[in-house]
Amino acid sequence: MPKPDAAMAWPADWIVPDWIVPDWPAPPGVRALCTTRAGGVSQGGYASLNLGDHVGDRPEHVAENRRRLREAIGAEPVFLRQVHGTDCAALATPGPGAPTADAALADAVGVAATVMVADCLPVLLCSEDGRRVAAAHCGWRGLAAGVLERAYASFRPPAPADAAQGATKIIAWLGPCIGPEAFEVGDEVRAAFVAHAAEAADCFRPGPRPGKWLADLPALARQRLQALGVGAVHGNDGSAPWCTVGNPSRFFSHRRDGAGSGRFAALVWRV
Repeated sequence: MPKPDAAMAWPADWIVPDWIVPDWPAPPGVRALCTTRAGGVSQGGYASLNLGDHVGDRPEHVAENRRRLREAIGAEPVFLRQVHGTDCAALATPGPGAPTADAALADAVGVAATVMVADCLPVLLCSEDGRRVAAAHCGWRGLAAGVLERAYASFRPPAPADAAQGATKIIAWLGPCIGPEAFEVGDEVRAAFVAHAAEAADCFRPGPRPGKWLADLPALARQRLQALGVGAVHGNDGSAPWCTVGNPSRFFSHRRDGAGSGRFAALVWRV
């Protein structure tokens, strides 16, 4: 099977048609992808491309699904041990074991920063010059605690940039997540965001029960990114087609299906 490179069109015709190729103005040397349920060998509630090795699926099925993904993109996905925190792992080269982090930065060619989700929001980032890419896993806890801010900070050079060069410009893409019609949360969630920025109140509306709110997770992420100066934010706009809960044939959803839910993944890498 051929592998993608900088000179070939993207998406390649061997990518599973149902997978999502982000529509964003990434530079030519950057590739990005979000898988769906399609294209794998898992069965039952995990059908078919479950990429999570911690959710009860058969290990040989997960291994084959990950092999198919690796084969399709021609890069090495680095899966994280996600803990709803804010750490950002630096992925110089693939290594043994899964880094414990909820975001990852990659600058080496062929190393894919990867996050797995099943209702949480995947956010992909790249610098306008295409030299660095990152992925962040944004559940409400990580987002409120600053995982996007940590991922953004990872793009900074080790020494202060030359003033003539200006700050590195970042482009962002938001993938599928639980939508604002389905994401019911308590007062404590709203309070955590509003304590950080008063305008976050605009991303919540009263829920169907006292003390409950319907939260717009992609809108909260957009606010955080815009506060960082990331003006180019693409992808999930909170509409129904992006909702993991409301599209069971396409997306895994932990809130909809419980502990037996699989995981899909969003990835970004350099070629």
